[in-house]
Amino acid sequence: MGEFVLTIHQLNKTFFTDENRTQALSGINLQVKDNEIITIIGPSGCGKSTLLKIVAGLDLDYDGIVLVGGSQVESPGRDKGFIFQEHRLFPWLTVEKNIAADLDLKDPEVRAKVDRVIELVKLKGFEKSYPKQLSGGMSQRVAIARALIRNPKILLLDEPFGALDAFTRSHLQESLLDIWKENQTTMLLVTHDIDEAIFLANRIVVMDARPGKIKGIIPVELHHPRNRAGVAFMEMRKEVLKVLEYAEETSNSWEI
Repeated sequence: MGEFVLTIHQLNKTFFTDENRTQALSGINLQVKDNEIITIIGPSGCGKSTLLKIVAGLDLDYDGIVLVGGSQVESPGRDKGFIFQEHRLFPWLTVEKNIAADLDLKDPEVRAKVDRVIELVKLKGFEKSYPKQLSGGMSQRVAIARALIRNPKILLLDEPFGALDAFTRSHLQESLLDIWKENQTTMLLVTHDIDEAIFLANRIVVMDARPGKIKGIIPVELHHPRNRAGVAFMEMRKEVLKVLEYAEETSNSWEI
């Protein structure tokens, strides 16, 4: 199993509240190779974000095996970068200091790394800006840069563009692909947007709800750059929707 960046085997997660017992995840099995982008879609309440938090080491109360880089996940760490829907920047720090966080910017090696990721996420010229001076999309770029500077084995993204307008979201999706191509970063991304899942992924994991389980894994063999209005993209969309045909009955949260 060591050849995979991420290995999940027979993962089960149950929440207990007072006298209630809710199984959030059941029998999850997934292996992610180096430099893959995996998108996870499914109705609200199917455990997508819970799964991401378990992989990140933010929730250790589960049954099963979760390996990152061949080692059991026992805590959060720099080997697992996490991007939330909200950028969660420190408002009193500049862009470069938000990216460096606990690292010393006076260290030449750290300085070089910060400069590199700033260029990578296309924020050159905004190093001294504060979060209040940035757009939502730019703030999310800072959050991505902050995760990338620590060279994570896997980047975990929980609906990172969900709060952005359609134009900004589309632009950031393209930027994320640029980062993936240049940095060779393995990514696991949760989304409600079917087109986003197809546009970004090497494989799409479709989840079912109550309890959360994998309904299907769909390979996306479209070449980059992908044309959202193209025939091949539309055919892939139909294929994904076939797997999601239950969605109208179980959820109204889809962006279709």
